[in-house]
Amino acid sequence: MKERKARLKAIKNLIKKNTIESQDDLLALLQKEGFDVTQATLSRDLKLLKVGKVPDGKSGYMYDLPGDDDSGESEAIYVQDFLRGYISIDWSGNIVVIKTFPGHANTVCNAIDNLNLNEILGTVAGDNCMFACLREGVTGKQFMEKLEKLIPGIEEG
Repeated sequence: MKERKARLKAIKNLIKKNTIESQDDLLALLQKEGFDVTQATLSRDLKLLKVGKVPDGKSGYMYDLPGDDDSGESEAIYVQDFLRGYISIDWSGNIVVIKTFPGHANTVCNAIDNLNLNEILGTVAGDNCMFACLREGVTGKQFMEKLEKLIPGIEEG
């Protein structure tokens, strides 16, 4: 997972600093940076990062990252998804249990994953509940404090 995060960060930096017209160009730049990545993996990374193509001002197109407005809008959607599906939150040790309405666990889990909370190591969804494993040293109370900043009015228990 560490390599993936580093690769995603490198992709963002390369797109910000270079005019990149194709996946082949980006792949070559990533390989220069020391990443051993396939075209298929790069394609998935670009989709995950929501990279698009915009006119380059000449006669072609170049890769572009979504703007800050897009990420704020996306965050609002994930917050709505979370609020729409969750019933309660509780924790024990480094495991957080979020109970959801039936069929909403995947949506709530996806929302949590996309809010990019550094406190979470990973998540698993069922049908009507999801689990989040917290990083070493992070308490359930600290997780709730962070979540309350992102989602005002959220209640535990």
